Amino acid sequence: MGRVSRRHLLAGGALTAGGAVAGAAAASLGRERDAPVTAVTAPLAHGTRTVPFHGAHQAGIDTPAQAHAAFLAFDLSARVDRAALGRLMRLLTDDAARLTQGRPALADTEPELAALPARLTVTFGFGPGLFAAAGLDARRPRSVAPLPAFAIDRLQERWSGGDLLIQVCADDPLTVTHTQRMLLKDTLAFARPRWTQRGFRRGRGSQDDGVTQRNVMGQLDGTRNPRPGSPEFDGAVWVDSGPSWLRGGTTLVVRRIRAEMETWDAVDTAGKEFAVGRRLDTGAPLSGGREHDPPDYAATNELGLTVIPETSHIARAHVNDDRQRIFRRPYNYDEPPGPDGRPDMGLVFAAYQRDVGEQFLPIQRNLAEADLMNDWITPIGSAVFAVPPGCAEGGWIGETLLG
Repeated sequence: MGRVSRRHLLAGGALTAGGAVAGAAAASLGRERDAPVTAVTAPLAHGTRTVPFHGAHQAGIDTPAQAHAAFLAFDLSARVDRAALGRLMRLLTDDAARLTQGRPALADTEPELAALPARLTVTFGFGPGLFAAAGLDARRPRSVAPLPAFAIDRLQERWSGGDLLIQVCADDPLTVTHTQRMLLKDTLAFARPRWTQRGFRRGRGSQDDGVTQRNVMGQLDGTRNPRPGSPEFDGAVWVDSGPSWLRGGTTLVVRRIRAEMETWDAVDTAGKEFAVGRRLDTGAPLSGGREHDPPDYAATNELGLTVIPETSHIARAHVNDDRQRIFRRPYNYDEPPGPDGRPDMGLVFAAYQRDVGEQFLPIQRNLAEADLMNDWITPIGSAVFAVPPGCAEGGWIGETLLG
């Protein structure tokens, strides 16, 4: 069966595959008169690296974070029901499985762009509206719902909500762009784009995997994350009770947090460290000497004052129970400045946890109530998704709910 007809069958509608028009331009390179000419015959190794798509859990969660990401949220069309959602997720799963392994999607008009997956992962999440569309509201986890309002929020509709999320991550931005375009094509017969957020971390090879990334404010971000593969991570992230269809999956909160860089830049280093509760250069807690030293919240200085302020960011975000922790997988964003030259940058904050209500919400309430960092960060977007478990070869993401 031809590619276009297979896609027609999956999508339940006519699709037109446009021909690819490619052009090539010759470039003249200046060389030393007698310098040898070296031909590049193979891509660098990290461009061809792949992350398995199939498995008990979706990739892109416990995967070491890639350098580039795109988060795409969609609103489902009014006519989309459970059967249509099943067709959509079969189509998306098939194309994502191909692309992550360096193979073109069905009817890919630029198949050459699929050749370097660069650790590509594609992760799918279901927002509250998807359950209503499928007539499955009774199977929606209770805390997969819009977050309650917080006094610090300045949420904008263009960065909030969504029925379906596709998270695309890779070490190459062209791979992210191509994958985003292919999956967008899949989705347009069923939904319309609601928002897209692009993010970045350090470039691949700049640091070793496992090194805590810095955000645009210069802070190490995610020091207290549970380590993927550890019992602490498994207990905090993977759903092990509640709806049977979600077991082996997780939940995701995406918050767009604007950094108020002009006022942050006006604060001296001591003031910044006082607000964060950590040293900016090493990430060590103010009570310790190294990044991963446990913070001592009872330690006092010669004046009898606590070394780590109780209103510092790390004190307000602290939890005692490992199962109450969240897994942060954030990406920086940097949009073009406005006409006045003011920066528009911050964090696409992605938090994975077993249960939003039991884990994310208590932490967020503490932060909203008295975090010193609230003077320099502003949440402007918010969305919540259930992330189904992975699937075996021949299966599809969401089959446990929609199948």
